[in-house]
Amino acid sequence: MPTLALRRLCVSLLLAGAAMLPAACSQQEPAAEPTEAAAPEAPSGIAVTEGRLVLPPVGGNPGAIYFTIVNGGDADVQIAAANVTGAGMAMLHTTRTEGGTTSMAHLTQVPVAAGETVSFAPGGMHVMVSDLGPGLTVGSQAEVTLTFADGDKVSFPAEVRAAGDAT
Repeated sequence: MPTLALRRLCVSLLLAGAAMLPAACSQQEPAAEPTEAAAPEAPSGIAVTEGRLVLPPVGGNPGAIYFTIVNGGDADVQIAAANVTGAGMAMLHTTRTEGGTTSMAHLTQVPVAAGETVSFAPGGMHVMVSDLGPGLTVGSQAEVTLTFADGDKVSFPAEVRAAGDAT
């Protein structure tokens, strides 16, 4: 049977080891050298032109983004989401007129078939943007990123224009 001194020594060593455990666990590996993240590649053959963000006539209201997307590739794609630098929210929308009443409807996806061109234009499809930041002023540019259903992305600049200047 161990002596009292030996028991105290064992208990002291266990307590000392337990006290060092949190410090040992919190040690971190040296930071790796920063690397530049590769931007996601656009699907083959996808090109976006004529990007423009039209500010709302009344501050605080949503604006709209219009553009033309060309699918010169061999595969159909589906636009699933949009993100706009400097805006809090962006949603794919379309304008519909039924029974003399015009309204907007959220789109969950927008198909762009191989070999086709799709226009996001006033009176039709658009990206509705809200919570516009102060940096989005007439003459500046916003970066728009479209995300496709398969996770691929394409980014393009959108010239910021005044209300009523969608063309």
